[in-house]
Amino acid sequence: MRIVIAGGHGKIARHLARQLAARGDMVLGIIRNPDHVPDLQQDGAHPVVLDLERAGVDELATIVTGADAVVFAAGAGPGSGAPRKDTVDRGAAVLLADAAQAAGVRRYLMVSSMGAATGGAGIEDEVFAAYQDAKKAADEDLMARDLDWTIIRPGRLTDGPGTGLVRLAAETGRGDVPREDVASVLRGALDDDSTVGLVAELVSGDDPVDVALSAVSRG
Repeated sequence: MRIVIAGGHGKIARHLARQLAARGDMVLGIIRNPDHVPDLQQDGAHPVVLDLERAGVDELATIVTGADAVVFAAGAGPGSGAPRKDTVDRGAAVLLADAAQAAGVRRYLMVSSMGAATGGAGIEDEVFAAYQDAKKAADEDLMARDLDWTIIRPGRLTDGPGTGLVRLAAETGRGDVPREDVASVLRGALDDDSTVGLVAELVSGDDPVDVALSAVSRG
């Protein structure tokens, strides 16, 4: 498969790129900072330098043309203010969807956030509320499109090694999950057409990834 990952230098994205490259897939990682090129090359990915906050639809569509799927794993990141939560976590996700449709790429995987269903309502921290609002808006935009989308909403992300054991459900309750396991769920979803139209929260659990994906898709 040919997979394009937006936010290619993020920790989840790099885990995913390594997993996909290891099995022979071609991975294009979109990055803003050219200094990150060697890291992606080390992962087995093909880096594409493009600022998603400044790019146009046609420019991005050229990059995703011919892809089997796109994955949105970008984020404004810690230390960014509320405005960039909107321009990256919402705006770049919408741009990727626009580009995918323009290029005829139907499969779209979204790395969202637990709590995106309700957005920032009731959250006192202004920046975190803006982040959740941006995630909610991006998810709702994607769900309204004629694309083969899957939305994964992880709990609190950790950098510990993946266990390969997760819980996926419409609502899991709060919990942690290693970024490596999030990547494994994304990889599994790419291989499982029954996950099209799925919106699921993700935390660590007791089920192997393929079992968890199969169960939540049937549910």
